[in-house]
Amino acid sequence: METDLQRPSILLVEDDPAVVNALKFSLELEGFDVSAYADGETLLASRPLPETGCLVLDYNLPGMDGLNLLERLRAENVTLPAILITTNPRNALRTRAALAGVQIIEKPLLTDALRDSVRRALAAKGH
Repeated sequence: METDLQRPSILLVEDDPAVVNALKFSLELEGFDVSAYADGETLLASRPLPETGCLVLDYNLPGMDGLNLLERLRAENVTLPAILITTNPRNALRTRAALAGVQIIEKPLLTDALRDSVRRALAAKGH
């Protein structure tokens, strides 16, 4: 049986408790160790962050948005791959995400797209 140290880490930043509970449950069933944060400031205050894993960031967060959070993390040399989740992203957001090298997965998360994207991101980083 795997221990949490061997399970890939997912850092989930989402302010909707229902979405957090659903994603945490489904990602943990897939074998991930999920840590959830209600906003970017809480994640930024959490140290140390894992060196391996994947960020799953909601775009619409209280305080800073998900892409601004990612910019802050990158400025602190956090290189974890990131996936942005949001509803109905506009072209400007798609452009910002593309420039940041971040894939967008649209809510509602009714398919396996998020899980599959997380697995691809981890595989690409050799995690």
